[in-house]
Order: sequence, then C-alpha cells, then structure tokens
Amino acid sequence: MQNGMHTDRERCVRAVRSKDARFDGWFFTAVLTTGIYCRPSCPAVPPKPENMVFRPSAAACQQAGFRACKRCRPDTSPGSPEWNRRADLVARAMRLIADGVVDREGVPGLAARLGYSTRQIERQLVGELGAGPLALARAQRAQTARLLIETTGLPMADVAFAAGFASVRTFNDTVREVFALAPSELRARVPRKDAPARPAAPGTLALRLPFRAPLNPDNLFGHLAATGVPGVEEWRDGAFRRTLRLPYGHGVVALTPNPDHIGCRLTLSDLRDLTVAISRCRRMLDLDADPVAVDDQLRTDPLLAPLVDKAPGRRVPRTVDEAESAVRAVLGQQVSTAAARTHAARLVTAHGDPVDDPEGGLTHLFPTPEALAELDPGSLAMPRTRRATFTTLVRELAAGTLRLGAESDWAEARARLLALPGFGPWTTDVIAMRALGDPDAFLPTDLGIRRAAEEMGLPSTPAALTARAAGWRPWRAYAVQYLWATDSHPINFLPV
Repeated sequence: MQNGMHTDRERCVRAVRSKDARFDGWFFTAVLTTGIYCRPSCPAVPPKPENMVFRPSAAACQQAGFRACKRCRPDTSPGSPEWNRRADLVARAMRLIADGVVDREGVPGLAARLGYSTRQIERQLVGELGAGPLALARAQRAQTARLLIETTGLPMADVAFAAGFASVRTFNDTVREVFALAPSELRARVPRKDAPARPAAPGTLALRLPFRAPLNPDNLFGHLAATGVPGVEEWRDGAFRRTLRLPYGHGVVALTPNPDHIGCRLTLSDLRDLTVAISRCRRMLDLDADPVAVDDQLRTDPLLAPLVDKAPGRRVPRTVDEAESAVRAVLGQQVSTAAARTHAARLVTAHGDPVDDPEGGLTHLFPTPEALAELDPGSLAMPRTRRATFTTLVRELAAGTLRLGAESDWAEARARLLALPGFGPWTTDVIAMRALGDPDAFLPTDLGIRRAAEEMGLPSTPAALTARAAGWRPWRAYAVQYLWATDSHPINFLPV
C-alpha cells in the first residue's frame, strides 16, 4: 500500500465492497447521497460506486460537510500506518498533532518544532490530507470527545475540558456537526449493559485501543515486562503497568492484551492529558502498524517465511518517552537485561519524581534528562567510558541539541547520535527502533540476531546479513522481532 491510496478509486471500491478492515484508517468513504462518511469495513450495504468519494482523512470528510457514520464509527479506526512508516514533514506533523501539540501550542508551535513556516505546513497537509493542522486537531478532539462520552460517566463539561475544547459551547457545536447528534444523545445511544459508570477513582478511565489484526502479544508485552524498570513499570494481573510523564501532569496506565483490542485503564492527574496519553500508549505498542503489509514483505524471504507463518503480527515494542528510551539503551550496553534494569532502578530511586499508585508497586516517574544531567558521574556504577557516554547523552538531551521526539528527523537524529562518544551502530539503531520508531532500523551486529541467522541458514556476518536484509526493507525492525523470537529469552513470551 502506498501513500495517496484514496486516489486509487478502483482499489478503494474493491475494499469497500469486500468490507476489508485492513484498510480502515488508510482512507475514508464519503457517501454523496447520505452525507455521511464511513470506514471501508462499514457493515452497512455498500453504496453505489458513483455515490462514493474517497478522502485521506476524517478531517477532510468533515471539512467537506460529511458526518461520521453512526454504525461503523470511522473516527475510532486505528491511525494511518503512514505516519509510523515515514519521516517526512507530513508524517512528523501528524505525529505531533496526535501528541496534542496544536492544542497546546497552536499552529505556530507546530511550525517551530518542525522548522518550517506555518504556510508551508498548511500547504503540505492540505495537499496530502485535504485538511490543515487546525482541522486535523479538531477531528482528533471530536474523536476523543466521543470516546469519553460513550465510555465514561464524566459530566459533559469535564468531557469538553479533557478532549481539549476551549469551551463547552464549542464542544457541543463540534459534536453536533461531526456526529449529527448532541453529546447527550450520543451517550443515550450506548446500550444499557455497556453504559458508562462514574469512575471509581478521580481521573480514572477505562478505554479500548483498536488495532489491525493480527497482533501477536508475546514479544510485545514480553519485552516490556522483561525489561521493565522497578518503580516505573510492572506486570500485574495480566496487564503491563507504567507511569507516564505528561504535558500537564502525570499518569499511570494499565494495558491488557485482548483478542480484538488492548484494554487501557488510565489514571491521570489532569484530564487534559488524555489524548496525549492514548497517543503515546498506541505508539509504545505499535498499534497503528499494518501487519499484513509487513508480514507479506517478510514472507518473500523463504528462510524468514516460516517464522512469520508460525506467529504472524509481531509488533515492535517502542516507548512512551524517547529520552528515557535513549538513556536506557546506554544503560543496556554490553550488560544483561537484569543488570540494565538494576542500573535504571537506581537512577529512578535517586532522581525520579515520586508518584502515588494505590493499585500497585509503581513509585516514580523516570528521571528527566535535566535531572540526570545534574548527577555526580562518580555515583554511576559503570565503566568510565560508558559513564562518559551517559553524561554526554543526558547533557545533549537536556540542552535540546539532540531531539528524539515525534518531530525529529530520523536521519539527522542518527547522525547526531553516531557523533556522540560511545555510540556505535548497535546503540544508535536500538534508539532508532524504540525511540524514533523507524520501522527499518536493523541490528546486524546484535549477538542474538547473528545467532538466530546462523541457526536458520541466513548469513551471520553483519555485512552479508545486511545485504540479505535489503529484501526485507522497509520493515527490517520487524524482521528483528521475528529473529529474536527464535530464542528462549523472557522478552519473547507473554508473562504468566
């Protein structure tokens, strides 16, 4: 699937007629006769082809005056895989919009983070998505509002505030315009058995995070649990739990794998952080990936195909905090998983911000780069060279000269990392894979990868394996997950 799929009319019509859920989020179907827009898998009888118009985003449909379908709820589709696959201006802008930057900083703030003028960003987004940054952010606010209306018992004024609306009146007008129903009518449509209750604890919300099937939870949750930093992360009662540092406050999330969704229970100190928290959890679990496209490409290698067929739908475990991920990558250089966790736990206890977790054993937020930049290097129980690597990294992150967030240019970030002392290809690509989210990051020097390659009959020297892996592009980070999964390490297994 390529960018601009909505322009391939014949292909879109086939997807709608077959109600193919794999295309949900790739494009939207606006129906001229009814004035509504749907996801491709809408269960309603497909309209006649001549009455279908295809748009690249929900915002573009709303801009053109179409309302969201009440049956298929297109606003709840998984996000487009494009924004995870690409690192160009539009993709970086979309990642920032999903992270709530337009709501917090406006379009000028978005432009400043990306290093372009507001006019350039507006032109690029409208050209590709049919809507500018304000319309895209508005569509996201409407989606968050619907989620809260239908799945929580929050008063409507609190819903408006949490979804990012400036006033209750704007919230009411937007919900009516997008969904053709008042907020109270949307809530009244929820079946009685599914009716939301008032949260048991203030700021606690239970949500469902959709994904494209298949999803193999083993290595995804196995990795997060096995590498979890005590005090910040834990596996408890079938869920991965962790603390979240957010723009307006902090939160605790519990994520539970289910066959058709990820259960998400969020406790937030400020409800305005809801959209950001959801976006970051989706990113950590790689929920907007297109597993069919990934697996189909990897299956073209006859030696990789059996691994894919055995357990399709592997995701790349990522992060909710890019700076944290980079610090942990350095802590993990040339040591075991257990040793890396111990190093990180010491930093958390000494320099992390304490939080209260009534439900479990979470005690701290992971330390900020600013806090870590002030520590005494002599207190670090690691070799002198790695100590220098650590202190240089946190200083660069704290000063803002190294940026690894949603706005970062992957090639530029890699170059800056490789220029730091102690940063070789392995550490740089681990950060590219987990923090930057580059789906093509590759680790040919990794011992586990080389061992798996040798056992499977793949080339095991880094240069030869890199040459062979050219056929896996642009999904080499997913190939890494399949190769790692041949080992019996705990990262590959869903905790019991």
